[in-house]
Amino acid sequence: PGHGRRLPEELMRRALDTLYAVSGGLAALCMIGVLACVVIAIVSRQLDVYVAGMDAYAGYFMAAAGFLALASTLKHGEHIRVTLLLNSLSKPGKRRMDIFALLVGCVLAASLAWFSVKLVHDSWLYNDISTGNDATPLWIPQISMAVGAVLFLVALVDEAIARIRGIEPVQAHEDQRHE
Repeated sequence: PGHGRRLPEELMRRALDTLYAVSGGLAALCMIGVLACVVIAIVSRQLDVYVAGMDAYAGYFMAAAGFLALASTLKHGEHIRVTLLLNSLSKPGKRRMDIFALLVGCVLAASLAWFSVKLVHDSWLYNDISTGNDATPLWIPQISMAVGAVLFLVALVDEAIARIRGIEPVQAHEDQRHE
């Protein structure tokens, strides 16, 4: 009887998990981009060849890696959690506090997502360009921040809904070791 309703939920779960995995994969590629930029900068300096913008591009890749990894990291239970207060609460109290924290996180992430998307739009609208010698239109590297912030909001809402439905969170490796 409930199978027809479960199929859309399973499809949504698979789609979201794929989205988080792709975002984490892109973050990993951005870390490789940081490495490549640093290596190119070091080698080019040793060869007395100037490659413009490598420092700026390393920074862009680093910011992209950080933002694109947010959702995947949250869904794998790897964000830093202050469990001192949570561990002192009863199981129902812990659940309520966790839901409260996730809802506050949703509000903060929604604000971050809104202003990140607005920043990209404004940079595009006003043709903001990097002040470095790379002269990159800033909306291009800012896209990764906006996408990462929006995906983080989606992941927080996903976690909040799961917790409200009574689904336990994925515990970080450290939490499992200490139990």
